[in-house]
Amino acid sequence: MSAKVMVAVLVDATPADAFDIFTREVDSWWRRGPKYRFRGKRTGTMRFEPGVGGRLVEVYDDAARDLYEVGRILAWEPGSRLAFEWRGPNYRPGQATTVEVRFTAAAKGTRVVVEHSGWENLPARHPARHGMDDVPFLHSMAGWWQEQLASLKAARSTT
Repeated sequence: MSAKVMVAVLVDATPADAFDIFTREVDSWWRRGPKYRFRGKRTGTMRFEPGVGGRLVEVYDDAARDLYEVGRILAWEPGSRLAFEWRGPNYRPGQATTVEVRFTAAAKGTRVVVEHSGWENLPARHPARHGMDDVPFLHSMAGWWQEQLASLKAARSTT
């Protein structure tokens, strides 16, 4: 069984601009706080390193020596598609999920779709699941991404 969540939002931007906002301005829209960041109460700056093989990281110092690597970039297609590995702080080596983001032109902007898959790669009692069975856990992850995309949309409306 493939375990994934998919959420979408309409952003008032072209696909190229929506991609840039998602990647270059990630720290401006990515929510803050222990629920959204990777080292609990310690908040750094979210950054994408552009291109396949780059990374999504949360950086905690100006020299970028202290950081948390969320995952490597698997696809970097500006204005169209972004994919990256996702590893939570409590994942063991070899455990990862995948996030794919698609940017599609719509009548009034760009439809941004996030699909987070690979949850079946984590054991049923993995700490990332917070003791939840599959369905409630996937609902919670969909809600988490909906909150993130609401912030993305709000960030665009203020620029």
